[in-house]
Amino acid sequence: MQDIYIGDEGKGFPLVLVHGFLGSSKMWKPQIDFFKYHFRVITPDLPGFGRSNKAKSHNSIQSIANLLLDCLEEKKIDKFHLLGHSMGGMIVQEMAKKSGGKISKLVCYSTGPRGEMPGRFETVDQSRENIKKNGLEVTAKNIAQTWFVLGEKAKYFDLCLEAGKQTSIEAADNALIAIKNWDGVKNLQDIKNNTLIIWGDKDKSYNLGQVQTLEKNISDSNLVIFKGCAHNVHLEQPDQFNHTIKDFLL
Repeated sequence: MQDIYIGDEGKGFPLVLVHGFLGSSKMWKPQIDFFKYHFRVITPDLPGFGRSNKAKSHNSIQSIANLLLDCLEEKKIDKFHLLGHSMGGMIVQEMAKKSGGKISKLVCYSTGPRGEMPGRFETVDQSRENIKKNGLEVTAKNIAQTWFVLGEKAKYFDLCLEAGKQTSIEAADNALIAIKNWDGVKNLQDIKNNTLIIWGDKDKSYNLGQVQTLEKNISDSNLVIFKGCAHNVHLEQPDQFNHTIKDFLL
């Protein structure tokens, strides 16, 4: 099995947090600091990202989902809450499809069921081209600016910038291929977990139609919209985000 970095803090029932494109486990800092007093917080760095940036990256959402399920099994975690952000939200949908019985409650956050992401600030192919043309550091900075209403002035912008810089170029390109080739709409009816969907109304990556498709097709789901937030609600309104998640899980 592939060796990746997995953060593991706190005690209690496991809560697994899966980061998104150009992210890392470090982007969950306000959540780890809060939830470690309530849960055992598991934060993997996906292969090619963060402290797993030397690991061979994947070009399929399904294969990343399978890897995370294997990693959790290796750690003897057979029942857990699961939260995925952005691309991580696609991954957790796949995990729920394959091993829904292991997941107690599911959170799909700033994500959707369509990898092509209609209405995104730029197409997936444009992001791939920009990485090749401008390099990863410049492209990661430009993308991270769209994640916050305040752009570069946001409190946690530098945290995201650092995560982007850690990503390998191969991982960034493979992730975009994985995103583009993934379509989870047909899977939604198979997700039976009690599911919370979170979305910021200024999100430039996933539009309202995406999250409404999740809510409409996941039978036991509820949508919470954060006003005045973009893609990274957990870093824009961390206290409100954390308490919303806690109230759902406990």
